[in-house]
Amino acid sequence: MSQAKVAIADDHPLFRAALKQAVVASFDKTDILEAENFQDLLTLVEQTPSLEIVFLDLHMPGNDGFTGLTLLQNHFPDLVVIMVSSDDQPEIMRKAVDFGASAFIPKSANLTVIGEAINEVLDGEIWLPEHTNINNDQEAAAEHQRLAAQLAQLTPQQYTVLARIADGQLNKQIAYDLDIKETTVKKHVSAILLKLEVYNRTQAGLVYQQLMITSPENDVIVA
Repeated sequence: MSQAKVAIADDHPLFRAALKQAVVASFDKTDILEAENFQDLLTLVEQTPSLEIVFLDLHMPGNDGFTGLTLLQNHFPDLVVIMVSSDDQPEIMRKAVDFGASAFIPKSANLTVIGEAINEVLDGEIWLPEHTNINNDQEAAAEHQRLAAQLAQLTPQQYTVLARIADGQLNKQIAYDLDIKETTVKKHVSAILLKLEVYNRTQAGLVYQQLMITSPENDVIVA
């Protein structure tokens, strides 16, 4: 791919600058957009239908773990999402790929490695740092991939309702916030339970919470 439109979503300006360098070196021509929180990223994506690749910080403001990744895949399935983070534990990186990320780039990676990751993704491959064993726990991987497939079946509105259920909101609250009828919310909830193969709202909320990471990283920019 000689040209592309790319969004870099990270709350650290220095790391955004490093990613921009690597992106520019990987394309003959590129248009790079930036966001420092997840809501700004969503606005960029909605306003830029031609956007092709998103670099998404695992713990940036507004993104809790893999909730942002799965939301992007649900609402904008044609986007290629590359996760970036200093929280580079092997199980975290594997989980990112299981949930549909095309790569996981540690923030400790130098420009050469970042470039290699981008080129692998452009070739249609999945990229993880060298020596990361993606086949370590096949059972867990299969469960994560199953959940990702279930979430992909939800309509964008159903996904939004699910996130609010997980946040503890009642149907009346959800209806008010989304400016829809409570009966519509109930229909969405019924569809969500069916697609997630669970029996009640509590179970649905717990399913969604599997996407979250309880220990936020302490991001450090590595020169």
